Amino acid sequence: MAAGGAARALRAGGCRYGRFSSSFSGGGERAGPRFRPPAGSRRDWIGPPDRRSNLRPVIFHVPPRESPLERRLRELREETQAWNQRFWARQNTAFQREKEEFIYSRLKAKGLETRDETGQKVTLNAEEMADFYKDFLRKNFRKHLHYNRDWYKRNFTITFLMGQVALVRALRWLRRKTTNAGNQ
Repeated sequence: MAAGGAARALRAGGCRYGRFSSSFSGGGERAGPRFRPPAGSRRDWIGPPDRRSNLRPVIFHVPPRESPLERRLRELREETQAWNQRFWARQNTAFQREKEEFIYSRLKAKGLETRDETGQKVTLNAEEMADFYKDFLRKNFRKHLHYNRDWYKRNFTITFLMGQVALVRALRWLRRKTTNAGNQ
């Protein structure tokens, strides 16, 4: 894609490598990208942020002669991405719902409507919202603790597998180089 085309794609909400459209359903099941990179693509494709999770979905490149180790790494990365998308989609949906309920209950307690006489949305001040944020974090502390523990486990495993893949590739390159040097 030409530089001008890449810039247009980015402005249009696409990714660096072309147009991309992705959606993840609210139920946590991945609807999946509606666009696949061309068959000749040799890069991962990164899409625009998902509207529920706020994470950028990735379509991982599958090399033509992917080794079992490379496949294991790619599949773990894909599964981790889907897990992460599901967690943050649910978390952000719950956050928005509880935030709206909190604002509504506080406004109702003050005898106010959600909209003023001009139709503008009535909001609470920062100090009032701090009560909500503090309570939300307190209620979800254990959930975040488990998420962080699992996130670190997954990333450690991914990093370890990436190191193994890099080592195998380096050894393969060295063998080829020594074989070619011996043939000269």
